[in-house]
Amino acid sequence: MRIKAIPLAISAIFATAGHAADSGEATITLGEVSVHGAAGPLTTHSILTSVDILGGDQVATKNVANSWELLGQMPGIQLTETRMGAESGKATFRAFNGEGYINGIKVLIDGIPSNVNSGNQRFIDMIFPLDVEYIEVVRGTNDPRYGLHNIGGNINLGTRQGGNYTDGRLSVGSFNTREVQFALGRESDGFAQNYFVAKQDSDGHRDHSRSEKYSLGGKWFYTTADNHLKLGLTARLYEHSAEEAGYLTAAELAANRKQSPSKNANDGDDRDMQQIAAHLDWQIRDGLMLSNRLYYNRYLDDRKITFTSYTAGNAPRQRRQWDETQTGLMSTLTWQAGPALTVDGGFNLERQDNEYRRYRYIYSDPTNFSATPARIQNDDQYTFNNVGAYVQMIVKPTSDLKIVPAFRVDRFSGNTRLNSTGVSAPLQDYGWINQPKLSVVYTLSPGAHLYANWGKTFQVLTGSREPAYLTPGQSTYKPSINTGKEIGIKVKPLPGTEARLALWQQDATDEVANMPSTGTTVGLGETRRKGIDLQLTSRLSERWTVWVSHAVQEAKVVRAFTASGAPLAGKEVFSTPRFITNLGTDYRINGDWQLGLQGRAQGKYFIDDMNAKGKYGGFAVLDASLRYNLTPKASVDLQIRNLTDRKYEYVWYDNFFWGGSDQPMFSPAPGRSGYLSLNMKM
Repeated sequence: MRIKAIPLAISAIFATAGHAADSGEATITLGEVSVHGAAGPLTTHSILTSVDILGGDQVATKNVANSWELLGQMPGIQLTETRMGAESGKATFRAFNGEGYINGIKVLIDGIPSNVNSGNQRFIDMIFPLDVEYIEVVRGTNDPRYGLHNIGGNINLGTRQGGNYTDGRLSVGSFNTREVQFALGRESDGFAQNYFVAKQDSDGHRDHSRSEKYSLGGKWFYTTADNHLKLGLTARLYEHSAEEAGYLTAAELAANRKQSPSKNANDGDDRDMQQIAAHLDWQIRDGLMLSNRLYYNRYLDDRKITFTSYTAGNAPRQRRQWDETQTGLMSTLTWQAGPALTVDGGFNLERQDNEYRRYRYIYSDPTNFSATPARIQNDDQYTFNNVGAYVQMIVKPTSDLKIVPAFRVDRFSGNTRLNSTGVSAPLQDYGWINQPKLSVVYTLSPGAHLYANWGKTFQVLTGSREPAYLTPGQSTYKPSINTGKEIGIKVKPLPGTEARLALWQQDATDEVANMPSTGTTVGLGETRRKGIDLQLTSRLSERWTVWVSHAVQEAKVVRAFTASGAPLAGKEVFSTPRFITNLGTDYRINGDWQLGLQGRAQGKYFIDDMNAKGKYGGFAVLDASLRYNLTPKASVDLQIRNLTDRKYEYVWYDNFFWGGSDQPMFSPAPGRSGYLSLNMKM
């Protein structure tokens, strides 16, 4: 990776840094974020570095098939666009890919943990654009608040709370897409209630890819007159039924990008998710704040999938069923001892009671998944429990220097029962996993902040069987410890303009590529991820805003676990593009018309562990939007996605870790598509 130009770039940015006032230390914000002055825990941007915030105004009017796509306009975010029914894709960053083997990104909704057991991000789809207040991304290893899945950072989707509004959005568009969203907020005398409902139907951009989903949400909060106590309840319900078009071989892709092979005629997914959380924020006295979150997550999934051309004896047709329940408590206590010292600490408890079933069927075209399976590969019940605690101090020895030392510990326990054999086994015993962290921010001038951070995070194995659980004959695994470090500078060279440049590296020991749903586990050994992040956002005038980001990244295996895995040393971690670029502009032509353009691009990536099957997956796409205000409370917008009709695909290698057909498989992305929406405020 070439970094010779970095010192010159830092010097050039610093030379312009003294012309503006501070705006949140090392945080970059795009759009507007509402701030509610009530009791609550410390804000993320007041503690951490490398934080990006996307305001709800940049999200509310976006037409997307799946909510993870909203993160595509944020810096350095890789979108893995599988687009297989409800299993549609994932957003990742810091050179962690979205294949599902190493799920390195923690997801939260209103501060509530929202990953499934494997670490996948399926709960994101519960949130629709009109209900988003902000999206917050924390990169790196220095955030002590979260342990499980928080390997490379975390994403928090904050939804609308409080306020008085009645908003609706009706959309129609390509692929026979119909969508309705309705959001209602009422607040008076300290009581706030917010409701949301959404329904989306689409025939999909390929044959046999119909999708129907809906989401319901309610939030009720009471805040005392002195703002010292805030009590609340949030509840969400989501259902999704979708067909799966299946992956295409290279020959099938060349013949017809929109086809669905006949073998996939019965493939699909039915997914239900629920989330309920109770919130309590209490300012006990001046400078002392207690915050609690008690939550319940439920995830039900019934997926029918057909692989490519396995032999009949392998029973390649599969029906996978998940039933996962998470209950948890998060509690933090914050003490502001004085202007120079704040102490923040807390603990979390989470218990998971899960079931996983995998049925396999012999080859048939199409497959009847209601028939008796040829083999029951999984019929498992398992628990997975986490206890974690952290403490951090925000120390300000001078007005220009902030030091944040932190320490976190986590411990895991659980048991599994394999009903098909009667075998029971405990979870791997990792002991207490220690995670020291340190962040430093130095204010060079009112508009320039130099920052650095260092910290450790971890990966533990998940799933219902070995190697996550110590079934007879299973060897022990250590937790994979990730040590990250970063140095960067954030400047505000002009009013309304923010820029940030960062160099980072993250080294992991004992990293494991683990796919619980397929029973696939391969020890990668020591890995190194490193990169350069550059981003700029500028409000050039009252009418014109532009933003651009470019992330260069690399993920390699440094040393393999065993001699048999030695050839992996020096190889790039599969499905990790070397660069990710975003750029966009919003231009208000006059009081009634607004034009928007957004482009994103990423490089090609190796699709196999040995880097021998070629590079795929690169693209550059451009989206456009035009909005017209009919009245002060009504507007229409036209959005064209993939304006240039760029043909690109998500690609994976069949027979990557297990017996298959030894060829790349393709999931083509949608071509040019258009959507017309009516927005109403009542």
